[in-house]
Amino acid sequence: MQQISEKPPIIWLNTLVFAITFIVALVGVPLYAYSVGIGAAFWWVMLGTACFAGLSITAGYHRLWAHRTYDANPVIRFIFAIGGAVALQNSALHWSSDHREHHKHVDDNDKDPYSAKRGFWYSHIGWMIREYQASRYTDYDNVQDLQKDPIAMWQHKYYLPLTLFVNFGWPIAAGFMLGDVWAGLLVIGVLRLVLNHHTTFFINSLAHIWGKQPYTDKNTARDNGVLAFLTFGEGYHNYHHIFAADYRNGIRWWHFDPTKWLIVASKWLGLAKNLKRSSPYQVERAKLQMQLKRAQQKAQTAPDSLFERAQEHYDQMGQHLKAYYQARKKLLDTKTKALKEHVNHDIDVLKKQVDEMKEALEAQKRSWKALLNQIQQHA
Repeated sequence: MQQISEKPPIIWLNTLVFAITFIVALVGVPLYAYSVGIGAAFWWVMLGTACFAGLSITAGYHRLWAHRTYDANPVIRFIFAIGGAVALQNSALHWSSDHREHHKHVDDNDKDPYSAKRGFWYSHIGWMIREYQASRYTDYDNVQDLQKDPIAMWQHKYYLPLTLFVNFGWPIAAGFMLGDVWAGLLVIGVLRLVLNHHTTFFINSLAHIWGKQPYTDKNTARDNGVLAFLTFGEGYHNYHHIFAADYRNGIRWWHFDPTKWLIVASKWLGLAKNLKRSSPYQVERAKLQMQLKRAQQKAQTAPDSLFERAQEHYDQMGQHLKAYYQARKKLLDTKTKALKEHVNHDIDVLKKQVDEMKEALEAQKRSWKALLNQIQQHA
């Protein structure tokens, strides 16, 4: 008879923190609001604190420290270190170590710290309430670059007193200024913490379950606009898992990604630099490959001619995409050189060529879309 493996020991500190704060937020806050009343100012301060903590995780822990998608001034790094302590999600060093393992071994139940293939509960919160990863933390060898960051290391060294100070000190101070310390602790402290926790946890759980996969199906990550709204832009998770070095998660102008906007604003203010972006050609190519894959799956019930046309269109689109982005890069490089040397390097001719290639590519995309619709009808 096969023996059932024992579960790792419970981490009681984490379990009690998650359980007590959730119960207080669910029961204590409504009871206090009903019996005593909570002024509107508390809710606004709670919202501001939640945004500060949440953006410190997304722009700081995630896109700055874990993925190094841009470089930040020490002032910004210090602010993110404080905000990360407010979010109470461990130090930037520890968080980044977990996250790099997640990307390196995504969906591997043995190596991914919060593998979505182990279920919603495990990837959302279960991985933090038992010692599943206890043996992995020795010298943080996968974040050696962060060990050279004095601010990240300062936060890691003093994380416990720092997080206790900010998570009790700020709600008490705000409550004192607003005339009700208990309301400050309940709303700005506990309720805000629970919201920060579970919206962040959604990225590990729901963002690997609910949504679309426009760029890759080699892992469980999904793009989901609703989650992006709740997580400061982190919901475009399918894109992120294939282009993790990009400082953006939402790459279109209409994508809700306030983390991206904050990073760009920091650059304008001289507080951030070296913002990394994925190659537009590689992005378009990945999307095209997924469209072909789905078309081939559906075309199995369609006439052979549609299957052949799909492959032919894909090959042509790939060639034209590459040629267009190469020409666009040449145009941008020529413009840069012209500005430096104050010389016109046939920019008008190159621009005309690029415009013509773009127009032809758009026409081809419309033809491709019509073919995909035709295949869909036969599926």
